[in-house]
Amino acid sequence: MFPVQFFSLFYIAVLADFEEKKKKQTLQYDLSKYKRGDLLEVPRTLFTHFGIYLGNNRVAHLIPDILPVLTTDQKAIQKMVTNNRLILGVLAKKASVRVDSVEDFAYGAEILVNHMDKVCSRAAFEGEEVARRAEKLFGSVVYSLLWYNCEHYVMYCRYGTSMSFQTYQFCKAVRKLVCSKMSSLISLLLGLFIMFYLESVTLFGILPTIIIPFTIWMAS
Repeated sequence: MFPVQFFSLFYIAVLADFEEKKKKQTLQYDLSKYKRGDLLEVPRTLFTHFGIYLGNNRVAHLIPDILPVLTTDQKAIQKMVTNNRLILGVLAKKASVRVDSVEDFAYGAEILVNHMDKVCSRAAFEGEEVARRAEKLFGSVVYSLLWYNCEHYVMYCRYGTSMSFQTYQFCKAVRKLVCSKMSSLISLLLGLFIMFYLESVTLFGILPTIIIPFTIWMAS
């Protein structure tokens, strides 16, 4: 199953990489729109990517990258992180907080500025404070798609709280899928099938067959 998921993600990344490169050839960015400490937001591959604008065409962002696992060549690592490198970095849980140009950060996508101000209940820090907080965290980090991603980084820098609305929505969707009446019924039928197929009608077989579906049912 894992190889199938791996190659599916890689195939999607290749297609997205090709499409975004076509966009990048025509889309240009007006740097006068961005102020130091602004939170920049772009759609990239399978999710939304976030960064903090530092001024002078520089964006600090936490981005997964497989290349540091494969080489120590800093010139190669500092080049723009393509979607293929990004996806493989997610799988390897290797990332860093780095500085790139607005063009390399956006990767051909349109940029939203401070959109999170409308979503987050906390007030944003002053721009200079946001930028200073972002600059203090430069360097390698252990990446987690759910628990520490680019959104956690920018939310901490701008609002003082490390959280991710993308993660919340994902977990909510998974919970809705797993903790459903249909899942409870399927787990019960699967447990009964396994128990009778293996001809193992014992206390140790009956208890999980009842307890697991019951737990899912009560959680739904």
